[in-house]
Amino acid sequence: MSKVIVGMSGGVDSAVAAYLLKMKEYDVIGVTLRIVSGEEEVSRCCEVDDARRVCETLGIPYYVRNCSARFSQQVIEPFVEAYRSGRTPNPCILCNRRIKWEELVEAAASLGAQYVATGHYAKIVRLENGRYTVQNADNASKDQSYMLCRLSQEQLAITMMPLGELSKEEVRKIAEYAGIHVANKADSQEICFVPDDDYAGFIEYRSGVTFQEGDFVDTDGNVLGRHKGIIHYTVGQRKGLGIAAGIPIYVKEIDVENNRVVLADEEKIYSSGCVLKTVNYMGMAEPEDGSEFPARIKIRYHHRPVNAVARREGDELIITFDEPVKAVAPGQTGVLYDENGCVLAGGEIGKK
Repeated sequence: MSKVIVGMSGGVDSAVAAYLLKMKEYDVIGVTLRIVSGEEEVSRCCEVDDARRVCETLGIPYYVRNCSARFSQQVIEPFVEAYRSGRTPNPCILCNRRIKWEELVEAAASLGAQYVATGHYAKIVRLENGRYTVQNADNASKDQSYMLCRLSQEQLAITMMPLGELSKEEVRKIAEYAGIHVANKADSQEICFVPDDDYAGFIEYRSGVTFQEGDFVDTDGNVLGRHKGIIHYTVGQRKGLGIAAGIPIYVKEIDVENNRVVLADEEKIYSSGCVLKTVNYMGMAEPEDGSEFPARIKIRYHHRPVNAVARREGDELIITFDEPVKAVAPGQTGVLYDENGCVLAGGEIGKK
């Protein structure tokens, strides 16, 4: 009987993933990763009590791994530094590669397991070129393939995602049938380590820096008003600016050097392309320098993919969109897909 480690978050998705694998006669072990501690611990992030109760219901062993120091260094510190640098990070993508999968793989090695599994809505496939990749979930509204774009070939090779063909409604029904107490538990919508979704307060607390007010300016440098600190804003933001311009205006750029936030009308926040840095090649091998290939790209989690052409230049991918894209934010992740919804590559959107 093959043994599998299931990452247990305390929610319904991971609970049903564990249940389905047990029904397929895998030897299932539940593991929760405690990623924050002390004053920063947030119950919704790693709900140990719920996860332990689920494992008791399923009759499977359960363990907790403390990786809070690793999480602080490899996820929280880059998150804070990105905002200080005028970028908008996606910490969940970093966490998946550097924390969740690395910790689960280590747990598998120590407990003699052959596989790891999670409750993500996505599918693991092996392409004709021999590479593993992540494919869109059947339920497009819950698809989480974007968040998994940095997983390595070694991690993907031993990963299972039992929910890839299911809807959220089906998952909840399975949980109810199995007598799992978190069947109707609400999904978490916020970044797990930021209390009350107060990004700015968290960043000031962690960095020990109070970010000063500065000028809102237009694209010609004319002063439009005062902002309350650059960490309060992101490219594409419209709400909460406090500027009466007579027309809808948006954040176009964060000018860290001059402590300014550049505002513009909607027409001026569209881009013809972007650059991807620190690229992870997943469904494709690294292309030759200077070569081009077509792909579909998502520039943020809830973005509609658009057709594009990617060209490798050194360590970067230069992306040209087939049609202009609104609010391309440095620090976010650009994920390239093929025509079948399989991830080809993903990287951080850089400043041109």
